[in-house]
Amino acid sequence: TKENERRKTMIRNDHKDRLFRKLFGDPANKESLLSLYNALNDRNYTDPNELQITTIEDVIYMGIKNDISCIIDDYMCLIEHQSSYDPNMPLRGFFYFGKLYDKYMSLSKLRFSTKTKIKIPTPQYFVLYNGEDRKIPDRIEMKLSDSFEHPDDSGNFEWTATLININYGMNEKIMKACRLLEEYSICIAE
Repeated sequence: TKENERRKTMIRNDHKDRLFRKLFGDPANKESLLSLYNALNDRNYTDPNELQITTIEDVIYMGIKNDISCIIDDYMCLIEHQSSYDPNMPLRGFFYFGKLYDKYMSLSKLRFSTKTKIKIPTPQYFVLYNGEDRKIPDRIEMKLSDSFEHPDDSGNFEWTATLININYGMNEKIMKACRLLEEYSICIAE
């Protein structure tokens, strides 16, 4: 029945998400997250201790938890895993980053001031897609402004999510740079 198919899809998608978070979000294994970060950003950081995991464990937005976030070298990177294409990811990321920056400000004991500009980590937002829609390209830049009621191409206010297709056979350069991501992709394909 349709209900059974829906349940199977929910279970399969939840299983993928939990496995992804276990592989890359475990604070005891920062090496895997550092490898993923390097692959997504074409960087070559070597010391996992430079990476600070900032994932907000108890944030729930519409029943969806924040997957993985970290700070390294004054970049705040949010990585979300998706088993279905969601055009609302820029909006979700906007809310998640609000929470992440709020946490950053309170932990850093930073206060708003009218005399000194507060410097914050530069945001990076990746959505890793491994759903069944084979028409999704290797990479999509998703913009918050596409959701505005009134089109606005001024660039005065923008928030971007970079969707990366991690299905097996896609994004070979990223997969070669992060062997664990490639293995995850192969596992999910099976």
